[in-house]
Amino acid sequence: MRASTGRILKRIETRATDTGFSLDERQIELVRALAHAVRTDTSLFVHGPAGRGKSWVTNAFFDAVPTSRKTRVHFHGFLAELHRSIHRRRTAPDRDENEDAVAQAIADAVGDSRLLFFDEFHVHDAGDARLLTLLLAHVFSRGVSVIITSNYAPSDLLPDPLWHHLFENGIALITENMATFELAGATDYRGVARTAPRGFASGAWTTIEPTEAPAADATETSIVNGRDFAVRAIRDDALWVTFAQLCETPTATIEYLEWAQRHPRWVITDLPVFADADPQAQQRFINVVDVLADLEVPTTFVSQHPLDEFLAGTNRRPDAFRMVSRLQLVRR
Repeated sequence: MRASTGRILKRIETRATDTGFSLDERQIELVRALAHAVRTDTSLFVHGPAGRGKSWVTNAFFDAVPTSRKTRVHFHGFLAELHRSIHRRRTAPDRDENEDAVAQAIADAVGDSRLLFFDEFHVHDAGDARLLTLLLAHVFSRGVSVIITSNYAPSDLLPDPLWHHLFENGIALITENMATFELAGATDYRGVARTAPRGFASGAWTTIEPTEAPAADATETSIVNGRDFAVRAIRDDALWVTFAQLCETPTATIEYLEWAQRHPRWVITDLPVFADADPQAQQRFINVVDVLADLEVPTTFVSQHPLDEFLAGTNRRPDAFRMVSRLQLVRR
């Protein structure tokens, strides 16, 4: 994975220019820190507030590293697939009783990679804390270089004081095996207007129902993993779904990932003020925005409430700051 820092930096700066912006001084320092980590076969934990460019810079760096033995994973997609892999192994009719399903699923996920990039790393669930600790132990014991981006400093992961102790071993693995880099700054770049938005950023927040909207009482059934889910409509490439159908029923990230892969455009309607939704619906919507932004799905959000009104009171919900930052991309 040897490549000159100058060559990688030049490629990333060109990519930024093509996208319509220039790297700031601290982002350039991050590129150099990433290059040093890869050059020395070490690991780097990048943290800081939402919208400062952590994911953009590290994704561009990952693409520029000249090796095929690299793996990029995102929190929601990785854990969803890991849980599915563990379940398949545990329920396989020809299962080897001596096989550790969790360990084998982790080994399969990492494969022979020498560089693992884990984007949007955050821990709020006790079960996830155990799996992520095992993952970190696996990669560090095998000398895999790891790059992690997170909105949390290592010591702040799994912030709930009732459960924080469950990830202390994982935090110890991070602090013992990874250097840290804080990418902060006053500017949330997701709120800065740019030309020719693409992907998720090409969507919109609107208080006016699109003219092509299905009937208000329309409903169809979408089948995911053998379960029936009510949605408003499926039209050509677009999924139409209400906030209630998406977030007030027992849906999960696995369903959001499947829908995002099936339907390259989304319209989410009837969005209430975020603070008026119950805590479970709030967390589901945060997860939905995570998935749609990560997979660059153009999404139209339809609400009677302007975006600022919708976002009022979001500071009372963990991880809502990431959703707030991402929704700035669709502000018009």
